[in-house]
Amino acid sequence: MGEYETIRIQQNEANKGIFILELNRPESLNAMNTQMGKELIQSLTELAYNKEIRVLIVTGSGDRGFCVGADLKERNGMSKDEWKKQHDIFERASELLREFPYPVIAALNGYALGGGLELALGCDMRIAANHAKLGLPEAKVGLIPGIGGTQLLPRTIPVGLAKEMLYRGSHISAERALQLGLVNAICDKEELLDTALEIARDIAKNAPLSLKAIKQAVNQGLQTDIHTALTIELSHYYTCANSEDRLEGIRAFNEKREPNWQGK
Repeated sequence: MGEYETIRIQQNEANKGIFILELNRPESLNAMNTQMGKELIQSLTELAYNKEIRVLIVTGSGDRGFCVGADLKERNGMSKDEWKKQHDIFERASELLREFPYPVIAALNGYALGGGLELALGCDMRIAANHAKLGLPEAKVGLIPGIGGTQLLPRTIPVGLAKEMLYRGSHISAERALQLGLVNAICDKEELLDTALEIARDIAKNAPLSLKAIKQAVNQGLQTDIHTALTIELSHYYTCANSEDRLEGIRAFNEKREPNWQGK
């Protein structure tokens, strides 16, 4: 992996196949600046081609903020062209996160606001510390979400509730986010990473081709009608059914042992 200034990548040695990407600008509650955007693009590209990865956990440094969106201090005084160039970087970073081939878990260790919540929405699931606050406050500064918020939020929670969050621009608590289905679970901040790792371990022990196929089938199927979606599912089903790992899975089941997945 490359060397980075604003993020940290670590492979969890005790948990094979699990990598952790940590946003690392704690002095600014892990706000995204241009450098972070560029480093997210580079690191997510590298991780997507890593043959060892099965699950990616994304979190923030410290216990106060997951990410509070774009660094408005850096943006202060930017020309329109500079703003557009930066936003193009943020768009690409968020796209790579949404389209990451393996499951991604967001571990929200504090404020997840604006672009920070949009990054979390681009993950497959979200775990939040009890003290976390979530929101899309762009309307308060004359903007709207620009890296997926207006589209991903109403695909995650009921449309009327999504619109309320967007219109009001206010923060909601982790408990309220759990009630809405915006997060999968909440826990004490000291248990956040362990909770994410527990889920990641259950995922990582399964067949890598199955994990990739499930993610693609769900994401692609949600964008179309049910008949087309079932055709998409069958295409991915037969990819797995014709794989060497499917044969290994059956053998391992009958021999009462753990499967040795090859990703083929």
